[in-house]
Amino acid sequence: MAFPGERSQPRGTILIANPSADLYGSDRMALEAARGLVSLGWRVVVTCSVDGPLVPQLRAAGAEVVILDVPVVRKSMLSARGMLSLGRDVLTQLPRMRRLIKDEQPDVVLANTVTLPFWTLAARSCREAVVVYVHEAEAALSGLARTLLTAPLRLANGVIFNSETSRRVSGWPGLERRDRARVVPNGVGGPPETLAARERLDDMFHIVYVGRLSPRKGVDLVVRAAALLRDAGIEPHVELVGSVFPGYEWYEAELRELVDELGLAGHVRFAGFREVVWEEFAAADVAVVPSRLDESFGNVVIEALLSERPVVVADHTGLAEAASGFAAAVLVPPDDAEALALGLSRVHEEWTDYRRAARSDAPRARRLYGPESFHARLSQALAEQAFPVPSPSMKDASWSPREVLD
Repeated sequence: MAFPGERSQPRGTILIANPSADLYGSDRMALEAARGLVSLGWRVVVTCSVDGPLVPQLRAAGAEVVILDVPVVRKSMLSARGMLSLGRDVLTQLPRMRRLIKDEQPDVVLANTVTLPFWTLAARSCREAVVVYVHEAEAALSGLARTLLTAPLRLANGVIFNSETSRRVSGWPGLERRDRARVVPNGVGGPPETLAARERLDDMFHIVYVGRLSPRKGVDLVVRAAALLRDAGIEPHVELVGSVFPGYEWYEAELRELVDELGLAGHVRFAGFREVVWEEFAAADVAVVPSRLDESFGNVVIEALLSERPVVVADHTGLAEAASGFAAAVLVPPDDAEALALGLSRVHEEWTDYRRAARSDAPRARRLYGPESFHARLSQALAEQAFPVPSPSMKDASWSPREVLD
């Protein structure tokens, strides 16, 4: 759909509601969305529930930022009792959310993830269009928990899914019948300069993991796989690039204990969080994405391919979707350290072929998941809700987007 009247700039105002202010997963997509929408002529206001490293990045991208402490749905709350308690908490915040909406007068509100259902309620109560941007694909949740998590989608004017996986898990037939669902695959930027992988593996086999240090991401599997590689005669060096979510410090402690227990102190490095990870990919021979549980997409899979590096990926949900069609992506059974080690060993043994495949895959990854395509598709999906097509009887009448919404 073209913007009404093929107007160029400005396109209107978008209020993006984001649950956190980190630089992982959906936070990075909020940043990429803001960057692209600003470049296409939208005024972008982002509200985060907390302050953090995302905020200066958003401002540098041209977005306005408002910190507003709004309750965020966590998995621990996904019960009838938990949701009732959360509902009580939000009663004090809803007036502030409505006030922000009325002050900013957005043409559309974009609730980034299903963990912010109250922004949908606030926007609808202000008679503003609202779109929920779904990054989740929690098929492993109970039926009740999944219903509670996705129920607010029924109130939204539209829903954008970041993959076919999230659409399949979180959507429902009524959404499709009413033509309110769109899939906009994640836009993933590549390194400013690509360094070709080395031609021969003469010394240590350099493996990089990028992401949260958490049990669901399977970081311990990477450590155990490294021990198996060492025992098989391949000297690994593992770079763990990431940090824990507050409250999960125990998991990093367990990882460090596991490294010591397996005698890998000289083989595994905890690099901590990095805002930019291209140097880590460039220093690696292979990347690994070993998540145990469902993922809606695999940004790190694409980042590795854009860096011309092979990647070993757990074969499920959105990770398999992201890896589909790429010769340099090796799919292995999930939650299996031996399978992960075998996948890495395969890359090591067939290095010349995988190095060549990774170089060939990079242009395809840019074409399918480059930021420019993402920006255009996201802008179009939001314009469909912000500026609905007028009926034939209105074609020659003067109108404004807000009159259509009201």
